[in-house]
Amino acid sequence: MISAGEFRKGLTFEMDGQVYVVVDFQHVKPGKGAAFVRTKIKNIMTGAVIEKSFNPTDKYPKAHIERKEMQYLYEDGGLYYFMDNETYEQIPLNKEQVEDAIMYLKPNDTAIIKFYKGEAFSVEAQNFVELEVTHTEPGFKGDTATGATKPATLETGIVINVPLFINTGDKIRVDTRTGEYMERL
Repeated sequence: MISAGEFRKGLTFEMDGQVYVVVDFQHVKPGKGAAFVRTKIKNIMTGAVIEKSFNPTDKYPKAHIERKEMQYLYEDGGLYYFMDNETYEQIPLNKEQVEDAIMYLKPNDTAIIKFYKGEAFSVEAQNFVELEVTHTEPGFKGDTATGATKPATLETGIVINVPLFINTGDKIRVDTRTGEYMERL
């Protein structure tokens, strides 16, 4: 059991038969009245985010989330197939479960699949991925001193801003947490 006073970002807990992750929290101690914890929590199965206030002494069972590294294989008819590298078992996941990660994944890439009681609910790409630039406008000599950026389409279809010296065909490293260009390889 964990009390609401111990809530931190990323903590998972069960409430009313559902599993939630703490997205944001704030301990509030008003001048009058009792202290409380103001939170934003996300239902891990439905993705719904709600704002809720808790009494710091409220207790909830902690939810244990299993994280497993799996290999992304392919997409077929709106389902994305991942394979467990130890058992070679394949699992299909729908668009809602892979929404944020799929724009950084290409076939044979490794991703982290989150499970709750054996049910997959979320996919995370590795923190840094290496992708090839498939299209970008050419940069012009002399423009690089300004620190300006230009849009570039990567091999997975995502468009990010890159420095002017990046050209079509270059391989770059991207931070999947922020979606930002890191370096040219």
